[in-house]
Amino acid sequence: MDPATIFCPNLAGPARGQTHQGNSRIHSRKDRRFRCTECHKTFSATQGTAFYRLRTSAETVSLVVTLMAHGCPLQAIVVAFGYDERTVACWLGRAGVQGQAVQEHLVEQPRDLGQVQADELRVKKQGGVVWMALAMMVTTRLWLAGEVSAQRDMPLIRQLIERVRACALHRPLLFCTDGLCSYVRAIRETFRDPVRTGAQGRPRLRPWRNLCIAQVVKRYAQRRVIDIERRLVEGTPARVETLRRRSQGEGVINTAYIERLNATFRERLAALTRRGRALARCPVTLHHGMYLIGTVYNFCTPHASLSAAGSTTPAMAAGITTHCWSVRELLSYPVPPPRWTPPKQRGRPSHRRQRLIERWCRDHG
Repeated sequence: MDPATIFCPNLAGPARGQTHQGNSRIHSRKDRRFRCTECHKTFSATQGTAFYRLRTSAETVSLVVTLMAHGCPLQAIVVAFGYDERTVACWLGRAGVQGQAVQEHLVEQPRDLGQVQADELRVKKQGGVVWMALAMMVTTRLWLAGEVSAQRDMPLIRQLIERVRACALHRPLLFCTDGLCSYVRAIRETFRDPVRTGAQGRPRLRPWRNLCIAQVVKRYAQRRVIDIERRLVEGTPARVETLRRRSQGEGVINTAYIERLNATFRERLAALTRRGRALARCPVTLHHGMYLIGTVYNFCTPHASLSAAGSTTPAMAAGITTHCWSVRELLSYPVPPPRWTPPKQRGRPSHRRQRLIERWCRDHG
């Protein structure tokens, strides 16, 4: 138990989310509890993770979540382990929430994406159909974002593109999608920056330079592809070809990488299996399953195309981690809360508040 690596999770405390500042002390070694010297609150070492306040051992929960993350149906786990169906579903929900927190904290950070491919999945659920939109970085095979919606419309695509925007540096970028027209409008409206001139009113929005959009439209007859049309919507052919070669090497403009990722999601998430009986009951279950599958794919699954030895995960290729995580490491990763910001108040701050601001609001390089 190293208190220097533990942060205070109390959202009302000024020391929240910061490590190596000397504010954490060991409160109970037996119960693995710590105490913050700033807010004087005690907290567990598992607070903020998927194992918080679970009576079942972490090994068992990790094993069950690993099986679910690789396509094992919930009913099979209930029969094999003897747990109640609601208990296993609760573990799936905890794993999904933890996966979303890890994804937003580590993956949704600005980086040079190069080429991004996006696509949608039609998912059957009890009493209807929902849509799952996914996006990935081609160079590192990193799953960037996903959204679930009852309609395949502009709000779904816009939410997906906004998450991709959070992952992108202002660098030359190529988007490859299918023929859905919502992508073009959403990309053009999202990848814009305000131009500050000092004048009053809303600033003018300037589109990103070297932003390219390509579409791959497939035509089918009797469930077979009979023609493929490649459209260049935004950007010059030379720039598109340069970005494509830089990110994927030889070949042509395609959506093969995101389609392969779709196949991985369908294989590992029972509710996505075609012509299967494991239908989802509500979109929240799909949302949790999507983040569990996506983060296990990013951090715990080596990708054969990323290295000769086949031991590199997409997160390792993107420089997020230096090793292949286990599922237990993923579920126990503590995501720090945002740093404390002093509340606004009238008048001059007190000496105590000034000391808090000087200590906890500056960068501790």
